[in-house]
Amino acid sequence: MSARDLFLKSALTVISLSVLISPAAAQDKIVAVVGNEVITQTDLDNFVNFTRIQMADKLSGSQLEEKITGMKAGLLQRLIEDKLILQEAKKNGVRADESRVNSRITEIKRRYPSEKHFRSALAEDGMVEANLVTKIRDQMLMYNIIDSKVRSKIVVNPVEITDFYNRNMSLFKTREERKFQSLLFESQDLAKSVYKQLKDGLDINEAAKKYSLTLSDLDARKTELRKEIEDVLFNLQVGEISQPVANLGKFYLLKLSAIIPPRQQTLAEVREQINNSLLERKMQEALVKWVDGLKKTAYIKIMP
Repeated sequence: MSARDLFLKSALTVISLSVLISPAAAQDKIVAVVGNEVITQTDLDNFVNFTRIQMADKLSGSQLEEKITGMKAGLLQRLIEDKLILQEAKKNGVRADESRVNSRITEIKRRYPSEKHFRSALAEDGMVEANLVTKIRDQMLMYNIIDSKVRSKIVVNPVEITDFYNRNMSLFKTREERKFQSLLFESQDLAKSVYKQLKDGLDINEAAKKYSLTLSDLDARKTELRKEIEDVLFNLQVGEISQPVANLGKFYLLKLSAIIPPRQQTLAEVREQINNSLLERKMQEALVKWVDGLKKTAYIKIMP
């Protein structure tokens, strides 16, 4: 992950996605005033709908709704922060790259079977494509002003990286790893038959060809596999083949190829990882401080 990607990720944890003032704001309930702009109840509803669209590529169903529900508690404050950041962007003449806006719209559309399905999904959330374009453009304006005012001023010193490594060496010790081959079977009887042939000297690669089986070369650490597989694998000796293991209606033969013992990673190996971690932490701290500064100098009124 690049440093810029980390910046964008960290920014999202403090600011929300951009909001759109409803054309019918005069008839809508005003919930807050920020400078010379208002936040309406419709804005709050639009924020929820836009966030749902943005997150639909990673979550769905009850998981998505639980995530949305968990975000609602601080929603108004986050919308206020959005307003302040957008006002700062416009004051500084920041512009969004329209080609990137269009690319993001295209990316979202690809999640749907057709243009008709896309527009229908927007309509269900009370939106049209123009709303989405505006929101994504505002989102990019926020990214750009934060990049200019916050991110560009953050520096991670090489001494900080070395110091972090020396104080947290235990974080950079690898766990024991097992390399193994896995033969997949639909039939338990065939798995038992092939197991006997392997014990009698048949090569596992030849067995895969002979019976048209899926043979996979894998590696894993503890807790990364299903328990029924892990319990067998981590009790094998190098070169040993397991008896058939049942898992989710299928059967597996496992052959342990190698055991990679734990080791301490060098500073050179983890330097970029540490740099990105420190960069993200500094970004979080600086962003909160910058947004707090905007709040102190702005007119903000939350309605009863």
